[in-house]
Amino acid sequence: MRIDSKLPKVGTTIFTVMSQLAARHGAVNLGQGFPDFDGPPLLREALSRAMAEGRNQYAPMTGVPVLREAIAAKIARCYGARVDAESEITVTSGATEALYCAITALVRAGDEVIVLDPCYDCYEPAIELAGACAVHVPLVPPAFGVDWDRVRDAITSRTRMILVNSPHNPSGAVFDAADLDALAAITRDRDLVVLSDEVYEHIIFDDRRHLSLVGHPELRARSIVVSSFGKTWHCTGWKIGYAVAPPALSAEFRKVHQYVTFCTFAPAQFALAEAMTAMPDHEDELPAFYQAKRDRFRDLLADTRFELLPVAGAYFQTVDYSAISDQPDAAFCEWLVREKGVAAIPVSAFYDAPPDGQRLVRFCFAKTDATLDAAAERLRGL
Repeated sequence: MRIDSKLPKVGTTIFTVMSQLAARHGAVNLGQGFPDFDGPPLLREALSRAMAEGRNQYAPMTGVPVLREAIAAKIARCYGARVDAESEITVTSGATEALYCAITALVRAGDEVIVLDPCYDCYEPAIELAGACAVHVPLVPPAFGVDWDRVRDAITSRTRMILVNSPHNPSGAVFDAADLDALAAITRDRDLVVLSDEVYEHIIFDDRRHLSLVGHPELRARSIVVSSFGKTWHCTGWKIGYAVAPPALSAEFRKVHQYVTFCTFAPAQFALAEAMTAMPDHEDELPAFYQAKRDRFRDLLADTRFELLPVAGAYFQTVDYSAISDQPDAAFCEWLVREKGVAAIPVSAFYDAPPDGQRLVRFCFAKTDATLDAAAERLRGL
């Protein structure tokens, strides 16, 4: 049987490839972006209790009400925005599902979606499955800021969506107020939707403050904002996320969501609602918690030949290895696993067409001190 693939360029994701390679060689895995520590005991106890109490059947399609109310309260506290839990918040099976549903619901065949390179690898496949075209606008290294004039110039009569990500994966760049105002200006009076990937919203450093699009009145009216409990509560394997959007956009989003997963693992929803109520300061503690890990890892690599790029948010350290090797980044990462026992991610995996001669890899520092120490010990000889 002949199969014409809808995604001919897609293979196994680099995150799976590098994690499998790390396991095969007994390497310290700083590649795939997950913590090697658990979330708060209260959260895990709440999950066990929810299952024991029989909360094991289908949740409502949009998410259990108590969790959506907790999300609305958090948004009001963090961003000063009041959202309606019933009509504007949808709980999803991870942020990836939310991103897919948003694109599928609002993008049609022949449309264009602007993405900012480097960008997370799930964006473009979802765009292609919708029959649309991803238009890649490069960010500006080493800080990976946005050239908003280039974004404006990329808009055509076919542009339906602009997809943004702050704090940014892989670079850790963070939007400021000028970025949001520039985005508002170029979308004003245009029939455009903004999809904002904010899964690292609470992991932000050096006294910066995350500026969510939900807190910007003009952008909020045309945006779907996606976040992740997995990143915030150190439980990426639970795959619980959510999308926030005005009622009209939420209604279209839910039409797709109900046929992708219909609903999300119910016991975890009740557990997260309980944890959010019992630990309202948890999000406020994350910046200092992860900044200490960022600073520790940077100090450990200070005497190596890696050039450490700035990190304003998220839990990744991008490094330039040009002084160590002239291999392309994918080959360097494979060598690093096999010869030095440390897994990283080649930044070219986040690009449609990586810049010629760029030598960047990404390390995840959402790890215990022992893991970071072990990795640094192996990297110091480079």
